[in-house]
Amino acid sequence: MKQDPADDSDHRRPATKLVQGGRRKDWTGLASGGAIVSPPVWRASTILYDDTAALKAGLKTNEDGKLFYGRRGTPTQWSLADALTELEPGAAGTMLFPSGAAAVAGALTSVLKAGDHLLMVDTVYDPTRRLCDAYLTPRGVTTTYYDPLIGAGIDSLVQANTRAIFMESPGSLTFEVQDVPAIVAMAKSRGLVTLIDNTWATPLYLPVIAMGVDLSIIACTKYIVGHSDAMIGSVTSAPATWGDLRLTAQVLGQHVGPDDAWLAMRGMRTLDVRLARHRDSALEIAHWLCSRPEVSSVLHPAIPESPGHEIFLRDFRGSSGLFSFALARGSADRFVDSLHHFGIGYSWGGFESLALPVDPSRCRSVSSWQGGPLVRLQIGLEDVRDLIEDLGQALRTI
Repeated sequence: MKQDPADDSDHRRPATKLVQGGRRKDWTGLASGGAIVSPPVWRASTILYDDTAALKAGLKTNEDGKLFYGRRGTPTQWSLADALTELEPGAAGTMLFPSGAAAVAGALTSVLKAGDHLLMVDTVYDPTRRLCDAYLTPRGVTTTYYDPLIGAGIDSLVQANTRAIFMESPGSLTFEVQDVPAIVAMAKSRGLVTLIDNTWATPLYLPVIAMGVDLSIIACTKYIVGHSDAMIGSVTSAPATWGDLRLTAQVLGQHVGPDDAWLAMRGMRTLDVRLARHRDSALEIAHWLCSRPEVSSVLHPAIPESPGHEIFLRDFRGSSGLFSFALARGSADRFVDSLHHFGIGYSWGGFESLALPVDPSRCRSVSSWQGGPLVRLQIGLEDVRDLIEDLGQALRTI
């Protein structure tokens, strides 16, 4: 079922790919006459060879589908990577990582070296900023943070040694939508590599490789897994950057356990219907919050007042369940503590709703947050009426 990157004859829609992806016959047992629906969990470290000739032959190949050593993967990991690649038309392949943060690090280190300059969006996920400032800087890579709404104007920030541009759209905490096509067009004219953290939309709602992005990063811990019970990340690559990405991941010993890969693969099968529920409930709650006098602003890309809304309408196929809103008065901490149906915890994308008080100003370089106390909501799969009632009583409390 895997498609060649140059083959544009695959007209299956994304929801169909989610169901069929990664189910090669030699991985499910169908090639030998079996009928297993999903590839099973293959746990392995040592791979045994028939003889020394086969052992030596194994050193000459490096591709999924050929067992070599457990760290290189088994059908359990390969099926997930295959399915993720199929969601990104034009992609050459996908490498798996033990977390979303590891995926970001693997992608960046695959394209950067000492002396390079990186353009990083100012609204990036805080651990990515930490990677730039605490790890890349001491190793000779300089970073310039840029306004997420800069669009094609980012050309003015390019230096002689600029190597890559990193995007995250929408941005963490305040959800600004970037003009990805404009930035990609400028990058290509300058010979720069583009990377994007695409966790919020997933390729289901924003297939970025087809838009010209080189490396698409997902914290699969979130919507791909969908059940808050596994840590995993992925980087899907266009052909030009695939070799360096694969080499970097392998020489750094990056590996995802088969059980976590299997959980992510199981989550992918229902991604289409789950994400639609997250989307619809979050939109209903976002519009309801817009009507509340206790709320000064709602930061959701599908809301007209949210920064970059017009770009969202142009580029995205849908929205997910994560957004923020600012209180007109009162304490964000007290509001969150007053909720009954929302858990208090990091991460998002699982079936359960979460709420966090957040302060964007602590992790911004180009701009500071000027709004009121900010709350980030992850809208889960509960009945939206219960969630709205809970939010209403918490607003009345503060």
